[in-house]
Amino acid sequence: MKQNSAVVGGKTVYGAAVGILMLETRFPRIPGDIGNAQTWPFPVLYKVVRGASPDQVVRRGAEGLVQSFVDAARELVAAGADGITTTCGFLTLFQSQLAAALGVPIATSSLMQVPMVQSLLPPDRRVGVLTISKASLTPEHLRAAGAPPDTPVVGTESGREFSRAILDDEPALDIDLARADLIAAARQLVEEFPATGAIVLECTNMVPFAPDLRHAVGLPVFSIHSFVSWFQAGLLPPVFDQPLRDPRTR
Repeated sequence: MKQNSAVVGGKTVYGAAVGILMLETRFPRIPGDIGNAQTWPFPVLYKVVRGASPDQVVRRGAEGLVQSFVDAARELVAAGADGITTTCGFLTLFQSQLAAALGVPIATSSLMQVPMVQSLLPPDRRVGVLTISKASLTPEHLRAAGAPPDTPVVGTESGREFSRAILDDEPALDIDLARADLIAAARQLVEEFPATGAIVLECTNMVPFAPDLRHAVGLPVFSIHSFVSWFQAGLLPPVFDQPLRDPRTR
């Protein structure tokens, strides 16, 4: 019997399962950054949330922006996204609200990996977090991600380049200085918390420096890249070639 070859539509864009909600920024997004399309080995859809500056979202708790994120996410879903993520780990505060409003899976923050990574570690080791602003990352952010509120956290704001350039949305970024800031923060994390067994990067702009951190402190490093890659594999599972059937088994 001939199988039904009809396909079902309903979208505008096909093959881009992940929709990414972008903060409105002008700082450079180098390869590895979530906002650089070359970062991804699969197609993604982008939507800028107007008025959502790094300062407004990180330092001011994204006050008054929830509906803007909901509206932008709905546009991505209508365009064809099967799941949504964001470009700022601090948006974990909106995880429940966005999940309730959208009707599709949403992965707001890299911090949501903390419980999973913790389950991979020996019982005497803990996950540590690197963030762009320790002063702004509250226990509420961690709880919203399902992470213990006492999770070890170190920020990069005492450095010379990274936090300032990103949070102040500057048009230039010194990559070498930014790398040095992150390495210093990672070393501080393992010095202050010797039981650290893995690192989760809160900030999506830290991804390009993950290999440097792995080399500097010798620990696994998880980021929004690892999270969204896992997320996408569930939204659009890869298709594998079927092995040739042995004619003798017919």
